[in-house]
Amino acid sequence: MSGQPVFHHFGVQTNDLDNSIAWYRDFLDGEVTWSLDTFSELTRSRLPGIEKLVEVAVGALRIHLFQQPGESAPAPGESCPRFQHACFAVSSEAELHHWRARWLELNDSGRYRFAVPEGPTDVVTDPDGTQSFYAYDVNGLEFEFTCVPEAE
Repeated sequence: MSGQPVFHHFGVQTNDLDNSIAWYRDFLDGEVTWSLDTFSELTRSRLPGIEKLVEVAVGALRIHLFQQPGESAPAPGESCPRFQHACFAVSSEAELHHWRARWLELNDSGRYRFAVPEGPTDVVTDPDGTQSFYAYDVNGLEFEFTCVPEAE
């Protein structure tokens, strides 16, 4: 038997690829590493209408952005089958506040169109000392940023 699988990338379906690329570049300092506009029959059958795929790298994390016509994201709290959120871990409370401030700065710049016009939550501390906040990307996907205290 081979080793355990490791996480490679997550895919984001968007109807505004340029807006998504700009957001992930500016917010997470992502870098476009490659793109495709020709697809296999399997890909076309799974993602009807796919126009382009762009990979944005953020360190070892890969985000695959799929340009595909469609409707905007459902309203927050509306039930639909999708990932509920993805979480980024940071190493300190200061770093957590940095990411929240960066989100606010980019939102206030007016350079992006947000499917969910809702700002990030406040940073909260759970009873175990874990701190976190939640924020939406330009497509309406929810992300958590968390700082887990070191075990003693």
